Amino acid sequence: MMRLVIFINNLAGGGAERVAATLANYWACKQWDITIVTLGSKSLDFYPLHPAVRRVSLNLLDDSTHFMDALLQNVQRVMALRKAIKQLRPKVIMSLMSTPNVLLAFASMGITGLCTIGTEHCYPPHLPLGRMWESLRRRMYGRLSAVVALTQECAEWIKVHTSARCVPVIPNAACWPLPDKPPKIEPDTICLPERKILLAVGRLSKQKNFEVLIDVFSKIAPKHPDWDLVILGEGPDREMLESRIRDAMLGARIFMPGIAGNVGQWYSRADLYVMSSRFEGFPNVLAEALAYGVPAVSFDCDTGPRDIIRHGVDGFLVPVGNAVELQAMLERVMRDSQLRQELASRANDVRERFSLVKIADMWESLFNKLSGAGFVSEVNHVDMANKRTNS
Repeated sequence: MMRLVIFINNLAGGGAERVAATLANYWACKQWDITIVTLGSKSLDFYPLHPAVRRVSLNLLDDSTHFMDALLQNVQRVMALRKAIKQLRPKVIMSLMSTPNVLLAFASMGITGLCTIGTEHCYPPHLPLGRMWESLRRRMYGRLSAVVALTQECAEWIKVHTSARCVPVIPNAACWPLPDKPPKIEPDTICLPERKILLAVGRLSKQKNFEVLIDVFSKIAPKHPDWDLVILGEGPDREMLESRIRDAMLGARIFMPGIAGNVGQWYSRADLYVMSSRFEGFPNVLAEALAYGVPAVSFDCDTGPRDIIRHGVDGFLVPVGNAVELQAMLERVMRDSQLRQELASRANDVRERFSLVKIADMWESLFNKLSGAGFVSEVNHVDMANKRTNS
């Protein structure tokens, strides 16, 4: 039986957090010994876990007030993680996101027989860590057994800018169907059943660029009176975005109902998905929309959308930041029901291209290759699986 620890900041709502929960639940079903260790409290958990998944919270996610406080807190985090590793005695420990990767590299120093794998869940140039953490990332990644990237562009950056020795590419899985959990927002309580829905999902933040999406929809709306725009999510830009909606006098056509735990119902209800992000790592929501058969229009930002959308097959990519092109492409798809049907008929191919079984198989192959555990039969097909996923 494989003994695996997954280390992440917390299990609050987010893409990396969903990946952690999804993989843990999958492997727990295979009767692996799985533990999720978080810096944050269990009270932050948003994603449900299989009953067999052990949860350990270090309760060390407080904000620091100054440099020495930050230094002390991170020393405490390293020591607490090291203690947990020695108590749990995993064969493999994988961390998700940049700072947990660095903490793992420190905490695992001198522990023999341990396979340590970090993962980057964004394209690093878009989310710089600051001088100290960038320096630590550059030096400490070489102490990990591997650092996994979600896309080839991210892998190339890691190879050039860090000391990482092994940098395979393993994308996220496109999970389908998604479980329903609170808070639930029923689509028919927001939009009338006869309305067509242009859907976007994401944190209300600068990265997602929803202000441009709102401006684009305000130009489209008069020509497409049967369509509404729904943006699911929460974040610091809510007030600014609501002001933009009021200025456009589209409060009856653009809705931001918050975080929906039943996002699968929204994908099922949507007629078209749109992604306006300035940058991404590997956008789970885009793959999920396609898995539900929803065609998509997305900015071709770094990184991820071009790995998910097959341009002209199940959706369209437009130059990043080009609002005019985004408007034109959205209008083209919104006014052509036949085109939407053709794109939708091919969209759910993503279920196979990024199936959980296939992605988990890539992870298991990497574990086996690095640790020699012998718990999968094929030890050298990580690169082959990458090629299959990208085909």
